Amino acid sequence: MLKRFAPLVPLALTLVLAACAGHTPQPRIDAPAQPVSAQPAADLDEAAIGDFTDDKAYKLPQLADSILSHGLSLVGTRYRYGGSSVKSGFDCSGFIGYLFKEELGMQLPRSTREMINIDAPLVEREELEPGDLVFFSTNGRGRVSHAGIYLGDDQFIHSSSSRSGGVRVDSLEDRYWNRTFIEAKRALALAPSEQLARHP
Repeated sequence: MLKRFAPLVPLALTLVLAACAGHTPQPRIDAPAQPVSAQPAADLDEAAIGDFTDDKAYKLPQLADSILSHGLSLVGTRYRYGGSSVKSGFDCSGFIGYLFKEELGMQLPRSTREMINIDAPLVEREELEPGDLVFFSTNGRGRVSHAGIYLGDDQFIHSSSSRSGGVRVDSLEDRYWNRTFIEAKRALALAPSEQLARHP
């Protein structure tokens, strides 16, 4: 079982820096232009991902591990507006919804505008934990238009755009994402009780 997802970036950069050099993201409704910061190889396994924040109390790490390990295995899956499957490709909310449904049986709203309004605890930026949903206003006017899942160590995984490689990992510290970040929610707190029992 994975424990946490921290020292991800240096390892990912070592593995895929050359492959990422040719990608240049272009803006879409939920996929802003942004230089590649880090894209872990799709075949990262449990041994390749280290521990982090063991000193912090967090009650849902196993649920996060399940979602994020599956998400990382999909890095490079193509972007498709309105897509919600591996076969078709994903848009940002389709990617999140797919992982939560496949791993936890949770049905999240289909659009980012509905997803940001779920009745889950709000999380302060400095209190983010793996599995938290992060929301962005990439189109201006403070309206949500993009979302991802927090990995840890200021990294998040999302389906960005076709020109930026689809599913990928980026940093909240990148100027663009830092500027467009709106809020985060702990959707895992809504996980069915049977899922908690399955992931002791």
